Amino acid sequence: MYDMNNMKKLKQYAELAPAAWQGFMAFDKAAMAEGAISAKNKELIAVAVAMTTQCPYCIEIHTGRARTAGCTEAEIAETVMVAAALRAGAAVTHGTHAIK
Repeated sequence: MYDMNNMKKLKQYAELAPAAWQGFMAFDKAAMAEGAISAKNKELIAVAVAMTTQCPYCIEIHTGRARTAGCTEAEIAETVMVAAALRAGAAVTHGTHAIK
């Protein structure tokens, strides 16, 4: 099911739902722009979120953008570990619902 060629279909949103697509694109651009948090750190955040949501498209896109923004393999690896720790932590804390 995962195929990066599917990303080419995104342009159809511009035709099928132009106002919403333009709004989404503007929001995405603003959210990822340099600000109080650097664009580089925003890409690391995006990598961590992509890992926790397990979206292969986002993983590929944001790890590439992170590298372009100057992130090292070590920074990406640590980001992955942070995401893994939070995901494991969520399982543990949600596990409190399973015990009496």
